[in-house]
Amino acid sequence: MSSLPLPSADGTLEQWSPSGASAPTPPTTAPTSRVAYAAAHVVADPLSAGDPTHVVRVDWDATLAFREHLWSCGLGVAEAMDTAQRGMGLDWATTQELIRRTGVAARAEGRPWVAGVGTDQLPPGPATVDAVVDAWREQLELVSGEGAVPVVMASRALAAQADGPQAYHDAYGKLLSEADGPVLLHWLGEPFDAALAGYWGHSDVRAAARELARLCAEHASTVAGVKVSVLDADVEREFRRSLPEGVACYTGDDFNYPELIAGDDQGHSEALLGIFDPIAPVAGAALAALDAGDVARFHELFAPTVPLSREIFRAPTQHYKVGVVFLAYLNGHQDHFRMVGGLESARSIVHLSEVLRLADAAGLITDPDRAVARMGALLDVAGVRR
Repeated sequence: MSSLPLPSADGTLEQWSPSGASAPTPPTTAPTSRVAYAAAHVVADPLSAGDPTHVVRVDWDATLAFREHLWSCGLGVAEAMDTAQRGMGLDWATTQELIRRTGVAARAEGRPWVAGVGTDQLPPGPATVDAVVDAWREQLELVSGEGAVPVVMASRALAAQADGPQAYHDAYGKLLSEADGPVLLHWLGEPFDAALAGYWGHSDVRAAARELARLCAEHASTVAGVKVSVLDADVEREFRRSLPEGVACYTGDDFNYPELIAGDDQGHSEALLGIFDPIAPVAGAALAALDAGDVARFHELFAPTVPLSREIFRAPTQHYKVGVVFLAYLNGHQDHFRMVGGLESARSIVHLSEVLRLADAAGLITDPDRAVARMGALLDVAGVRR
């Protein structure tokens, strides 16, 4: 295996060679002690003739093949979530097609999946509570009709006009009171999306968590769980302990997921994570170890993935998708490093170099020669002398 001069944060170049570490073979069946979904990215069509910042085209074959990969690792698929660039390039028309195509693949083999229900089909500008609820209804009908568990996502439109906690209770209450089946709620925190600051009517994250717990208690017959993405393990633990019986907490904390999934004597979090996209083989193997009661092995497998995840999800966190797609490219799940909306330019070559180092240390580079060749091409484009 050849080596590469990878740039570092201090501006120097460091000669790097793949370690040869590899991930364990994951199980092909879903874990039994935890529920686990990987929020999946989409593969852009690199040959779109239009401006990549305005034209949305998806490589459907590669996108669906990646979902097959996630299922093959024993994970469920969380479709059309923020990892798939909802609100960051993926429009509603393409999102509908994505949900329908994944539905066909999931139903064919009875595979587990959930899908995001948002309000991103609303036009720009102010929206009433009724318009927000109608948008949710439209998307919930599609998702339910395709056989997925709906995940009601936080709404930028609602956040922009809500004047306090009651506005959230009113909006969610209208939707949840008429839902035909169980749904999950999604609390995407401000680190992931600044437009969602003050969600649930509170700027203080603990007050917001208490408000959400009250909403869950009001609709416990409909809310099956809540995905929490606030990147604060203590807040998540406090929140999950406050939930009514029968309402599960799904961690979306890409900084602290091993400890939250492992849990404590007062409970645990299920998993619905963006980081499970690039680390699927390790995640599947770690959850299998937990099923077998081998907690030490569970932590041993996940431990080297945490520095990788913290690098991918570092601020500005909303650009974590770049690292996810970068690793899919290095590992051969797609033939190019292009993203919907041209988002691949949102991270530096220094960041990508560190992601490569950390992925290699975690055993997540499946073909070192391919990874070296593809990273070398990116270094050439970035002007790194080799």
